[in-house]
Order: sequence, then structure tokens, then C-alpha cells
Amino acid sequence: MGLEGYARQVLDFVEAHAHWAPWIAFILAFGESLVVVSLFVPATFILVGFGALIAAGGAPFLPVWAAAAIGAALGDAVSYWIGHHFKDRAPRAWPLRNFPGLLARGERFFLRFGVWGVFFGRFSGPLRAIVPLIAGMFAMPPLLFQIANVTSAMLWALLLLAPSAAAMKALGY
Repeated sequence: MGLEGYARQVLDFVEAHAHWAPWIAFILAFGESLVVVSLFVPATFILVGFGALIAAGGAPFLPVWAAAAIGAALGDAVSYWIGHHFKDRAPRAWPLRNFPGLLARGERFFLRFGVWGVFFGRFSGPLRAIVPLIAGMFAMPPLLFQIANVTSAMLWALLLLAPSAAAMKALGY
């Protein structure tokens, strides 16, 4: 099954069971932000579709937004902890060792932008889960990391959900 089929199944489930929407948004955002798992979870595409469901009255905006933001922030926090705990061993572990170019790109990005790299890395698909890992590996102060992590997760969730919700409202759905 392709990405579109997978997304359709998830969105159909949420449409039929709107009370699960915040939990599913949390799980998708967590997986999308967690190092390694993010390579296999196509959450961004699905979360954009959640906005349309919200506008159609299938799910409440605030709980879905909060759940997506919390899931994303928690996924990055776990990635940061993995980097902090495993330091130099993390890049040699499977499957990270199969992506040396991505790790090098994430490292350059983090070293160039620091805390802003954590914030803006959230908005770059390939870097989303790698930058927090690298921030942990380089022992970025936890408070600075969490400030960038939480604020970027809140904005990221809003930018994924709100446009399609607003478009559907404007179209009268």
C-alpha cells in the first residue's frame, strides 16, 4: 500500500472515530519527530489532512493541535536524550550508520545555527529528527533545547493543521 492509501485509511478512521483524533495526532507527530522512526512514519502528509477533518466538524481543533504539538516535542526530547546518552555511539548504530550524509548535514546545520537550528530544523523533513539527536550529542543545554523544541512544535502543529482547516471553512464545509 502506498502513502496515499495509508493516509486515506488513517483519515477515514479518524473521520469515523473523531474522539481518537487527538491521540492519533499525538502518535503521528511523536513518530514523525523521533529519530529513526521518522524515516518510516509519513505523518506530515496525514496531519495536513486532519485540518480538513477539523473544519468539517469531525474533530476539535484545540485538542488535536495540542496533541500534535506535545507529540512532536516529546519525540524531539527523546531524540535529544538518545543523542545525549549515546553521544559518539549513536551514528554507528543501525540504521543511523546507513545515513552518514544526513547525519553530516544535520551536524553542519546544528553547528551553524545552534538553538535556532533546533527551532528551524523542525520545519525540514529530513532534519526534523536528526537535529535533536545531534543537539544531544553536542550537549546543548537542556533548557535551551526545550525552549526551541516546544515553541517550534507548537508552531509546526499549527502550520500543519490550520491552513487546510481554514481553507475548508472558507469553502463552506
